[in-house]
Amino acid sequence: MAKVVLVGCGNVGMSYAYALVTAKNKVDELVLIDINQTKAEGEAMDLTHAAAYNSNRIKIKAGDYSECNDADLICICAGRNQEVGESRTDLIHKNYAVFKSIIGEVNKTKFDGIYLIATNPLDVMTYITKKLSGFPAHKVIGSGTTLDTARLRVLIGNELEINPANIHAYVIGEHGDSEFVPWSNAMIGLKRAKEYLSDDQCSRIQYDVRSSAYDIIRKKGSTCYGIGMCLLDITNAIFEDSNAILTVSAYNELHDIYFGMPTILNRQGVKETLYLELSQTEADYLTNSLEAIKSVIKQIK
Repeated sequence: MAKVVLVGCGNVGMSYAYALVTAKNKVDELVLIDINQTKAEGEAMDLTHAAAYNSNRIKIKAGDYSECNDADLICICAGRNQEVGESRTDLIHKNYAVFKSIIGEVNKTKFDGIYLIATNPLDVMTYITKKLSGFPAHKVIGSGTTLDTARLRVLIGNELEINPANIHAYVIGEHGDSEFVPWSNAMIGLKRAKEYLSDDQCSRIQYDVRSSAYDIIRKKGSTCYGIGMCLLDITNAIFEDSNAILTVSAYNELHDIYFGMPTILNRQGVKETLYLELSQTEADYLTNSLEAIKSVIKQIK
């Protein structure tokens, strides 16, 4: 069994916490930390009551950073939300100070588990976590383009009336405006997606994947349920030691950055990143995406 410490009890954090409480998994202890201690206590009480309806008897409480000493995973969802008309990269100056404070507190403990990051701009905040914590790269993971990939498969499924579970396609690169779909690697069952989809359909689907977060934010203020389930999926891949392939944000030593790519996850964190064979156009898209991430990192440095 495993202990998770969740830092940040906003919409994303609590969607993840609710998913942990209501879905079958190997987590038996969940500790909530928030700058608003009273809110964390109230959320812990509410989640405890919800847990009564699930056979997964998870222990839930509000706590402080001393709880990180024996934690197996710390999920950071703290930070400022993306507002209407604001890009993910606009958040960097708001959230760098938040992470410096959080990781500084964790560094005072004996924590030796895995970091899972969900705060935007995602790839940059994951990079910051690695640098501030001094942890090895395989133990620092961002949610990456897992949610974007889920959106892609749903949209393709809706377009073709095919179960998304039988669609093997990925969104890679930055979790942001430069992300893209390498259609040359997209498969519907055992056939290439391009046998079913026209270029216009592919372009429209990719646009809808990129813009869906902005659309949701415009309509309801934030996105939370989808990313909450993605974080649960990543958590399960780790604690079940499943060697599942998910498009998390993983470290690339050559470029010294994090970005989304199909990645094998197990109990040690990142086992291996699977680099796709791309067309020249797709390789150019990836280069552009990596440069977008690097440009934001330069703002911090």
